[in-house]
Amino acid sequence: MAMENLKQFLVALSAAAAVGIVSIIFVLIWVLNYKEGFAWDGGLAEFNWHPVLIVIGFIFFQGIAMVAVFDFHNAAKIPNMYSLHSWLGLTALMLFCLQLVLGVGIYLIPVTPASWRAAFMPLHVYGGLLLFTSVIAVALMGITEKLIFGLSNPKYKDSPPEAIFVNVLGVVLVVFGALILWIATRTSWKRPSDQVLHTLHTSGEGEDSSKVGPVLSQLSDGTDAEPFGDIRRRSNKLDDQAN
Repeated sequence: MAMENLKQFLVALSAAAAVGIVSIIFVLIWVLNYKEGFAWDGGLAEFNWHPVLIVIGFIFFQGIAMVAVFDFHNAAKIPNMYSLHSWLGLTALMLFCLQLVLGVGIYLIPVTPASWRAAFMPLHVYGGLLLFTSVIAVALMGITEKLIFGLSNPKYKDSPPEAIFVNVLGVVLVVFGALILWIATRTSWKRPSDQVLHTLHTSGEGEDSSKVGPVLSQLSDGTDAEPFGDIRRRSNKLDDQAN
């Protein structure tokens, strides 16, 4: 990676991390300052675990977040799964579990053929980006829904301080998502083609490279990849020049 590209990548990554931290701070301030804090007694404070855990870590805390909202609904006699927010949220959760199982099964198990790894890679990358953007959309719907139903005096349409604050939280989440997507889709910040091919090939133990060559001839971004023989010859040539 060229030094200029490296600097741009570090700036974008730092900006994304900073915005992500700001979004966590915002959602914590919202719950602790404007709401009732945290509890696990079936009251309103129990629901607050849901937005906080979704924002902080959809992956790590997703199970506890789903339990909190269902338990709150059951205690308050509120129907479950009636809103678009809940439908898409549960769909994203199921798709994430599928993405996790397929990712572990295909890329972490050494006996998986390299041809399978290469064929699944474009779908795996697309699925990750789709899930990430979907979760942000679900979070935006959820916080808007909470403001509409939760604010009564003054109402959400009257733009009280809580409504303005949470709207800013939504904007921060969108900016964070945009930065992450920018970083993830920048071609100059991706690993070189030969490194991707080498990783996929060496991870699939014992498979003949002649069998995976046609599959690995193109990467997920549609660019042609060098055959393994050409990679080795070019590497040896560079070594000879260095000596």
